Amino acid sequence: MDAKELRDKTPDQLRDDLAALKKESFNLRFQQATGQLENTARMRTVKRDAARVKTILNEKAAAAASEA
Repeated sequence: MDAKELRDKTPDQLRDDLAALKKESFNLRFQQATGQLENTARMRTVKRDAARVKTILNEKAAAAASEA
């Protein structure tokens, strides 16, 4: 997931993506706690993707606020 494709999405789509990433993050943490997690790098990528989505949501909110 790169920032360019995220900027093309609407805020509602971004919120849906963020919810999915948070759910995946929870599941990965659960797998790690039970010793079932095989790809530990996936936790890092999910966390970073969630941060990207939050950043772009904040950028869109700031742009909307400055227009009004």
